[in-house]
Amino acid sequence: MSRRVLLTCALALLTLGTGLPLAASFARQDEEPSPGALVVVGGGGTPQEVLIEGLARTGVASPHVVILPQASGREDRGLGSVEMFRELGVESVDLIDPIDETAITRLAQADLVWFPGGDQEKLSIALHTGKLVQTLHERHRAGAVIGGTSAGAAIMSRVMISGSPEPRALVGGAMRPFRGVGLWKGVIVDQHFVERDRLARLMTAVLDNPRLVGVGISERTACIVEGETFEVHGEGQVVVYDARSCEIERFKAEELQRGRDLRLHVVRPGERFDLAP
Repeated sequence: MSRRVLLTCALALLTLGTGLPLAASFARQDEEPSPGALVVVGGGGTPQEVLIEGLARTGVASPHVVILPQASGREDRGLGSVEMFRELGVESVDLIDPIDETAITRLAQADLVWFPGGDQEKLSIALHTGKLVQTLHERHRAGAVIGGTSAGAAIMSRVMISGSPEPRALVGGAMRPFRGVGLWKGVIVDQHFVERDRLARLMTAVLDNPRLVGVGISERTACIVEGETFEVHGEGQVVVYDARSCEIERFKAEELQRGRDLRLHVVRPGERFDLAP
């Protein structure tokens, strides 16, 4: 069986739960599109089932994938992601590297946008400098799926955790925030979460920003986000810190953080989690 046939069969199977044939599951042109899904992967490799889920949620039989690899400084950046999608039978893959005057036009054609890993600060600077953030939001509102792994996961939230330097744990202001793209609203994302023991790092960021929910994603694990709900796919867990109803005492920069009744959730693959207050 060819890769193209394999992908088509997988997309068809994923639509069976709707009770509709594959063609009928695609968005009709006269309907207002819903925002696309987010596929947020914790790094360490992306399982094929996660990619197939993301491709299925484009609602397109032959999706056009755009890859933005600016988190990496390698000469061959993004080529691994191109091959990853082509191995699944995706025929139309556009690698935008480096950001140039054609990037906005090319990005505007995407059914799925993918951010490979690397340095999330480097990626944020490239996206904002290239004026691609607005186009990303426009494509997402129009129904395109936006996904990424590692740095490509961290970039999804508005308040972004930087990979360097590591902050002093549970000290006010130690987690210096950076600017992400804000596609996943109301959260702070951390990646490689369990494997690199980043529980205190994310908690530090949440106590500094208690209105935002901390979402820590393990390697080879994804949150597939639709609206205020995410579903866990892959091999590991997702840890959620919720301080929105927590009693937070005031503290100054460099002081030890304080808080009571912080809510903690651990979500396994196959489970759904609602972020609504």
